[in-house]
Amino acid sequence: MTAITDRPVPGTRSLDEVREAAARTYELDRAHVFHSWSAQAKIKPMVISAAEGSYVWDGDGNRLLDFSSQLVNTNIGHQHPKVVAAIQEQAAKLCTVAPQHANEARSEAARLIAERTPGELNKVFFTNGGADAIEHAIRMARLYTGKYKVLSRYRSYHGGTETAINVTGDPRRWANDHGNAGTVHFFGPFLYRTHFHATTEQEETERALAHLDEVIRLEGASTIAAIVLESIPGTAGIMVPPPGYMAGVRELCDKYGIVFIADEVMAGFGRSGKWFTIDHFDVIPDLLTFAKGVNSGYVPLGGVAISPAIAQTFDERPYPGGLTYSGHPLATAAAVATINAMAEEGIVENAARVGEEVIGPGLAELAAKHPSIGEYRGLGVFWALDLVSNPETREPLAPYGASSPAMDAVVAACKSNGLLPFANFNRIHVVPACTVTDDEVREGLAILDSALDEADNHVG
Repeated sequence: MTAITDRPVPGTRSLDEVREAAARTYELDRAHVFHSWSAQAKIKPMVISAAEGSYVWDGDGNRLLDFSSQLVNTNIGHQHPKVVAAIQEQAAKLCTVAPQHANEARSEAARLIAERTPGELNKVFFTNGGADAIEHAIRMARLYTGKYKVLSRYRSYHGGTETAINVTGDPRRWANDHGNAGTVHFFGPFLYRTHFHATTEQEETERALAHLDEVIRLEGASTIAAIVLESIPGTAGIMVPPPGYMAGVRELCDKYGIVFIADEVMAGFGRSGKWFTIDHFDVIPDLLTFAKGVNSGYVPLGGVAISPAIAQTFDERPYPGGLTYSGHPLATAAAVATINAMAEEGIVENAARVGEEVIGPGLAELAAKHPSIGEYRGLGVFWALDLVSNPETREPLAPYGASSPAMDAVVAACKSNGLLPFANFNRIHVVPACTVTDDEVREGLAILDSALDEADNHVG
């Protein structure tokens, strides 16, 4: 692992002070902090002592290249000085205000977001994060249509709150799903592991749309309020929809009077090389949810961008929902600074270029070298390696919903050589910040190249 003596921890503390503070942090964490998605007695959380740009430092002072963007949210990198300064300036001026009052930061953030959303999604309802953005988008769709059911795809993630986790199509839903949330799941397009026995992208699109059409008809269009789709499914596998699929979903929604909700919580704000990933498909949803990259997670923030027709539903009729911290000044000031910095510094364009010129070609080289890579896929700084134990049968290197010794070995090799990866089931996701440099990408791919030897050892 990269030595502290070569690359000091940012700040004024000595290495001994960093380690002493980290030991105390870990002790208190294990005594008092209850971690999400975890069996509490089986985890050993890494202490993060500092972060800067594309890097984080652990409690021992080791520097790691952050190829996870934490939870794929630090799109602008760590500790961007313009965003840090904006938070400090806002704190000195107005730390908090109740949501019924107008404030400068929230108004400007809403304007900047509305400028970038597709079509006429010009009204913004602010939330604290992505899950409650999904909750409120679904509530709006149900109130607007007078219908209740919501359709979403298997292999998806939409958040951890009650409605959001039931809309989710991965194993994290199972323990929370009692079959009474009004959600119905369908199969989306995923040619590498096709459910439709397709051999081409065109076949996959046609058959996936025919399947969705049948689900709508069998469930009853008169009962369905919304279809919720990640523009590119993120945690579930970064499966870029094939040409024509998203447009076909839009057509089905129009045909049957169903609200189309685009979940851009992970995919939005530059992650795929456009401000919003839905723009790759020339489709305008009725509602668009966002969070994460809107301010790189520096202060919790999410929201729903709303079409005129749905917004007008609540012109004379109160919207029955709200949050104490909706449009919090510190969060929205961070969003203003983030969006302005992304525009001024060409950060979205950098994500697109790096994906096309460096990450994509680099992953192609790795795939040619490592038999454990069944498929690589993605756009911008939003990629996944689908690791397999048998390239012919495409047997995943870890079972669906779990890890494996082989995957654990790959992750350990990454960390020991200075790379913080994002791993889920049998996949390694390559999701650095949108600000990542070409050299940083090459550094990360070189470490990944070495770590994948561990995966190759399990290929039969």
